[in-house]
Formats: sequence, structure tokens, C-alpha cells
Amino acid sequence: MSNDSNSLGKNGSFWQNMVRHKAHIILALPAFLIMFFILYVPMVGLLVAFKNYTYSGGIFGSEWAGLDNFKFLLASKDTFVNMTLNTLIYYFIFTALGTFLNIVLAIAIDQCVFKKSAKAMQTIMIIPVFISYAAVTFIVDAFISTNTGILNKAFGMNTKFYSTKEYWPAILTIVKMWNSVGYGSVLYMSVLAGIDTGLYEAAQIDGAGKWKQIWHITLPELFPMITVMLLLSVGGIMRSDTGLFYQVTRNTGILYSKTQVIDSYVLNSITKSSNFGYTAAATLFQSVVGLIMMLVANGAVRKLAPENALF
Repeated sequence: MSNDSNSLGKNGSFWQNMVRHKAHIILALPAFLIMFFILYVPMVGLLVAFKNYTYSGGIFGSEWAGLDNFKFLLASKDTFVNMTLNTLIYYFIFTALGTFLNIVLAIAIDQCVFKKSAKAMQTIMIIPVFISYAAVTFIVDAFISTNTGILNKAFGMNTKFYSTKEYWPAILTIVKMWNSVGYGSVLYMSVLAGIDTGLYEAAQIDGAGKWKQIWHITLPELFPMITVMLLLSVGGIMRSDTGLFYQVTRNTGILYSKTQVIDSYVLNSITKSSNFGYTAAATLFQSVVGLIMMLVANGAVRKLAPENALF
């Protein structure tokens, strides 16, 4: 009886709280509606992955195909395996190198190298984020073009970068780091700004140099932020920057074995064929794998360091 009365009490208090905090609910309603219509309503389109989609039938009128689209995706074994491996490899390279450079740059600006000009440096560093990859394509071309490229002219080479796939993992990594590291370091600097300066003063009194202060104070304070950022990125493990892999590479077919990822493959499929069920199956595969990886990673963090878990 006590449990029933408690549950009734809780239900009653819930509606009472709704009425009591109606002003807060009204304020939050626009954000909720935006999230609902932009993030959740479009998920109805996932049905396309299980249908033989036609323009005349639409999402609901097209015939069901079951798992045929997924079977067709897996049937192209070489292409599917290659683009999946590329997606995973670039994810790990970008995440590992990007996290390292973000932390190093943030610490350097905060207390070591550029402290006097920190605000100016922050402004300069986030500029690449606002440059579209359509414009970045021309910047990259200015460096690696066969006839007029800066690299070929400076070193007296005649390298055909757009037909030599072995160079592109390094090229894409450099472009990605240039585009993202500045903004990522700003996020870590926000954490560094909140560290109690008394910790550094006490460490100096105890005779700790800069390196020991960084190792024993700065990095432990950054660790929760690093964990959160990695957990958030794990959800997108099967997703890549389409502009980077599609536009910067000029979608050159000869480079596909080193540059094609799932996102660029889906974009190619959409532009070259009308099999939307097939492309929807590929994107659903990405989302499911990303969700599973995020749940697994968060579960591992929750066991090792519960205070750093997302949920």
C-alpha cells in the first residue's frame, strides 16, 4: 500500500510541478519543438532503408524490401570493406592526433609560449573552421597542382598528386588538422581558464617546474574534458567529413582506395543512381554502429571513472 501511495504521490507532484513551473516549460518549448522537428521527425525517413523506394510511392507507398538493401550493401564486399576500413582508420588518426595537438596548443597558449597574445591567437585559430571545404579545395590545389603547385615549384618536382593515392592520407590529415585543431584547442582552454592558480603557486613553492606542473596539475584537470570529447566523438566513428573526402580530393576515382569513406560513397551513390533504399541502408548502418560504440565506450568509462561518464 505504501508503494502505491508513493507512486500516486509522485504522479500528483509531477503534474503539480508542471503547473508550478509553467513559465520554464513555456520558455523551453521553442527549443524542444525545434529539436523535435529537426532531429526526430526526419527519422521517419529511415523506413527508406527497408523499402524499394520510388518517387511515385514515396516513403509510405513504396514496396517493402526487408533487408534486401543491406544484403546488397554487404554483397559489394571489396568496396564495402575498403570504405569501412578507410572510415575507421581516418577516425582513429584524426581523433588521436587531433586530441594531442588540441591539448598541446591549448597548454602552450595558456601558460607557456603565447600567453601575452592569447586572445589574438584564439581569434586566428578558429578562422579555418569558418572556411568551407569548397574554398579549401582551391587552397590545396594551389599547393599540390602538377604544373603550378607551390610544392612542385619549390622543390623542383613534377609529382602528380591527384593521380598518386599514396600521398593522400598525409594530405587529408594535414588539411583536417589545419581546419579543426584551432577550434578544438579553444575548448580545452576554457577548462584551463578555470583551474585554480593557487595550485600552480603551491607547486612552484614546492619546487615544481613547468613540466611537472603540466603533468601533475594541468593534465589531470583536463582529463574529464578529454574523456567527454572522446565519448562524443565515438558516436560518429562511422561518419566522416564529407567535404574533406569528396571536395578536397575532387572525387577522383583513382584515389578511392585511399580516400573513399562511407559518407563520400553515399554522396556518390545519391548523385549517380536513384537507389535511395541502398544509400539509406548505408547511413542507417553508420548510425547503428555509432550508437553501439558510444554505449560501449560510455559503459567502460562508467565502470572505470563514473564521474566522467556521459550517462
